[in-house]
Amino acid sequence: MSTAIISRKGSSLAPSRKQLAPPWRVASLLSSVVFLLIHVGCLAVFLTGVNALMLTLCGACYLVQMVGITAGFHRYFSHRSYKTSRVFQFVLAWLGCSAAQRGPLWWAAQHRHHHRTSDTAEDLHSPVSRSLWQSHIGWVLSRESDRIDEQTIKDLGRYPELRWLDRYHWVPPLMLAGLCFLAGGWGGLVWGFFVSNVLSHHATFMVNSVCHIWGWRRYATADASRNNLLVALLTLGEGWHNNHHHYQSSANQGFRWWQIDVSYYLIRLLACVGLVWGVRKPPRAKLLA
Repeated sequence: MSTAIISRKGSSLAPSRKQLAPPWRVASLLSSVVFLLIHVGCLAVFLTGVNALMLTLCGACYLVQMVGITAGFHRYFSHRSYKTSRVFQFVLAWLGCSAAQRGPLWWAAQHRHHHRTSDTAEDLHSPVSRSLWQSHIGWVLSRESDRIDEQTIKDLGRYPELRWLDRYHWVPPLMLAGLCFLAGGWGGLVWGFFVSNVLSHHATFMVNSVCHIWGWRRYATADASRNNLLVALLTLGEGWHNNHHHYQSSANQGFRWWQIDVSYYLIRLLACVGLVWGVRKPPRAKLLA
């Protein structure tokens, strides 16, 4: 399940059979098997039942995972939309890994590639150039998503602790699963880890799939990105996807007062207590474009 960083030739992420060494095939297979097993684990809700503690664990873990992905993996590691200390940088990386969406280097490299090739044939998760299935979940199970370009994440790869966490990205989710079991037994494990993890996965994937098909376009971007209120609510603000593609380096994706962006509110709160700084917002000219 480790995600070693290796360079690719050209601008496509798709490896050939000769390029893909046997260890990569094993790692890809293991990642796919674990991903599917997490989904199968949700069926255990019929055995454990449900109570207030289980639902609380599910909601709390979902929020932790989504914050790690949205405020951490996406807005910080992928787009550097604010600055923070090296210690808190590791905390954000750990929270992102708890969502079991691999490591910060892999995630950032995949996302930066998406922005460079959005809705073209090279975009691994585009419902426009590929299919709705491929954009939502197929790309995760595909060998195409295994290799990444180290040159695109040189700013992150210089931190050995991030490289370590990227390689052992399964440690945070295992620890989260253990905490859920300690807090609520088998029911806590099923609802707090398996159910919340599946929900956070598919909420994240909806930005790839739904937000390139359904919604409205405020800005004339070169891709098919759209703003979608429902996805924004489920993902703590990521659903304002057309806004994001219009000005990618902004810490806020809800550009209007009524565009709810919980991740940005949290980033502003962290800025108030000094944990982050240099929070970037779009200039007025961009907002009015």
